[in-house]
Amino acid sequence: MKMKLKSAAFAAALMISTALTGGAANAETVDFWYHFDNPDNPMSDLVAKFESANPGITINAENVPWNSYYDQLYTSIVAGNGPDAALVKLNALPRLIEMEALEPIDARLDAWDGKDDILPNLFDLTAAADGTHYLLPVQYVVLYLYYRTDMFEQAGLTPPTTCEEFRTAAKALTRDTDGDGQPDVYGFGFRGGKGGHDHWATFTLSRDGVGFGPGEMTSDAAIAGTQYVLDLFQKDQAFPPSAPNDGFKEIIGGFKAGTTAMTIHHIGSSKGMVEALGDKVSAVPVPGCGGGHWTSFGDESSAVFSSAKDKDAAWKWISFLSSAGNNTEFNLATGQLPVTLTDSKNWKNHEARFVDATVASLPFAQLLPNVSETADFTNMVWPVNMQRALIGEITASQMNAEIDTLYNK
Repeated sequence: MKMKLKSAAFAAALMISTALTGGAANAETVDFWYHFDNPDNPMSDLVAKFESANPGITINAENVPWNSYYDQLYTSIVAGNGPDAALVKLNALPRLIEMEALEPIDARLDAWDGKDDILPNLFDLTAAADGTHYLLPVQYVVLYLYYRTDMFEQAGLTPPTTCEEFRTAAKALTRDTDGDGQPDVYGFGFRGGKGGHDHWATFTLSRDGVGFGPGEMTSDAAIAGTQYVLDLFQKDQAFPPSAPNDGFKEIIGGFKAGTTAMTIHHIGSSKGMVEALGDKVSAVPVPGCGGGHWTSFGDESSAVFSSAKDKDAAWKWISFLSSAGNNTEFNLATGQLPVTLTDSKNWKNHEARFVDATVASLPFAQLLPNVSETADFTNMVWPVNMQRALIGEITASQMNAEIDTLYNK
């Protein structure tokens, strides 16, 4: 009898051990890459919340620096050790599709309860050229012009609405305040490093007939747009000397410190601006130049990769981030705008003047061409040639010719 009891106990223990081992074997880790300007990790609470609701799935969220984000992503995919899911901007979509790196999500979207709560036009904006969906929107912004209200008031200026007014203001706001013969306050914080193409585009792509089609970038109007930027730096000295290499941290830091009086970014920077400057900062739409307006619709979506170890687990995670409530938490951390109707209704995370500037900019907000060449444009061709042009190695015409060659080989 005792032998039978011991055998039964042993068998029960073995069954429990096997179950536990089997559970561990079936547990999945989703490697998720993202990039935030904020150096703090805002994902921790959301990861904990998700893992609590989804036992057996572990989220390994890694914040990859922006300047190397896509270089690392493309390299990891080629090497076969890419993430299971990641944040992806629309301009990277064509290349990732060419690499067969992304998992189509149309069937998952159709079965997802949260689909009808996403802002109506976002799925249209983020679809691939053939209409297939690979991206799930998670946040959005529109770029506008930040300006220092105190500096404008001191100079007797109003926010510029045209390129002519912008240049007049930038020159007037560039000052030598310590008497050493060199400016120490500059009219505009220009982002000459990666990510700065949107600054250049405001002054160039707004012009009549300017785009990326054959001959458009080498037209007189397009060259005039690039030359306008070069003149602000080289002739007017209205950008800091560091402008050819400046990125996000430099343009925002300079603006907060009073080194620059204007810069272009989005609502994601507004909370930090207000914390530093209070009512000395405000925002308006970017100026119109050469007959039109152009500003960037800043998308950010998430995607499941075709190499994901468990696509269902990866989809659960990214759809969790784009669901009502969770999307508010995500965007409270990132400082951008929620993509759900539910969360948008009661959004109070930004002051009204910055939301107003965003809404006023929407009618002329645009995306760069949704083609594979755009990834090369934003990551290599534009930053390399913009820096060379700013320091005088090449002309505006030569810079634009490089862009034209990229898009119209």
